Amino acid sequence: MAVKTSEKALDHVIEEMIDVVENSKDEIFYISEGARKEHEQLVAELKVTKEKVLRHIENGDQLEQKVYFSRQRLAEVSKYFDRYTEDQIRDVYEKTHKMQTKLAMLRQEEQILREKRDDLERRLINLSKTIERAESLASKVSVILTYLQDDFKQVNEMIENAKEKQAFGLEIIEAQEEERRKISREIHDGPAQMLANILLRSELIERSYRKGDAEEALAEIKSIRKMIRSSLYEVRRIIYDLRPMALDDLGLVPTIKKYIANTADYNNLKIDFVVIGEETRLNQKYEIAFFRLVQESVQNAIKHAEAGLIQVKLEIRRNSLTMLIKDNGKGFDPKIKNEKSFGLIGMKERVEMLDGSLSIDSVIGKGTTIKIQVPYKPV
Repeated sequence: MAVKTSEKALDHVIEEMIDVVENSKDEIFYISEGARKEHEQLVAELKVTKEKVLRHIENGDQLEQKVYFSRQRLAEVSKYFDRYTEDQIRDVYEKTHKMQTKLAMLRQEEQILREKRDDLERRLINLSKTIERAESLASKVSVILTYLQDDFKQVNEMIENAKEKQAFGLEIIEAQEEERRKISREIHDGPAQMLANILLRSELIERSYRKGDAEEALAEIKSIRKMIRSSLYEVRRIIYDLRPMALDDLGLVPTIKKYIANTADYNNLKIDFVVIGEETRLNQKYEIAFFRLVQESVQNAIKHAEAGLIQVKLEIRRNSLTMLIKDNGKGFDPKIKNEKSFGLIGMKERVEMLDGSLSIDSVIGKGTTIKIQVPYKPV
């Protein structure tokens, strides 16, 4: 009786935790979206401001030249004033005075625009950092929410007494830490490197501006905008594709089909998917693992192999599951170990957890083939 009471209390605590985490995730998302919209507005405003600065510089230089000649004229009139009428002398003086006044105002406006430009650039840097922190925090919250929804709800079904609950809780914490490490690897390989590249590009813009090459600076801004969109896509993919709902509702095969269709459409490339055997629901841990394996393999083929064609084949047998992922990308040498190849390390770890095997056949310039074989245990 005491155990049932504690189980109900635990369920209540978990539900409250899920509500708090979901609300926190929504708030983070709104903060991130607001910062992103402000970032886009500031980028547009910065572009306009830089154009105005350039125009003021050009107009000021032209007016300064006119003032120079007018002052020479004024000096000549002052030196030989007996040769000119009073009206002529007054006219030269007034014109020179007006141009000098206009030049002073123009230079003052130029200085104000320069200060505004510098302020916008500083605000953009701070906003980029805010977006990065918000997305990083949202990814962590999503991981916590995933485990709260998918694992903690099954705690009472998987344990029989308090000791088992304690042991299971430790296992969940270990799995949670492993998932965090995986997400940190994805962020390190994707958005973090993109943002570092954006920072370097912003320095190139400053150099181009100081050299007076406005066209090059504008080209760099367009390139930065494209990289920002790519990094935002990567961050959103990490946050919101941690676990697609279709995997729980429809199963492995329909979810892979949908994922492949969306990925092929977004990246404008061809991805073939073939299923051999009965398209039936599998044990949850196998569905999750194989979906993650497809995700990682396809993303590696797109990002690193730069493939134009990817072929995925899934064979479902009564006692085994086999998956083949083949691409026509640039390939690599499997004998050369890359310390930053976190994706392949994660795939091997997933397959080993299912007592399976993973083999990679790749030749530079001839593509890559990944074969995964796992013994299937329905229960």
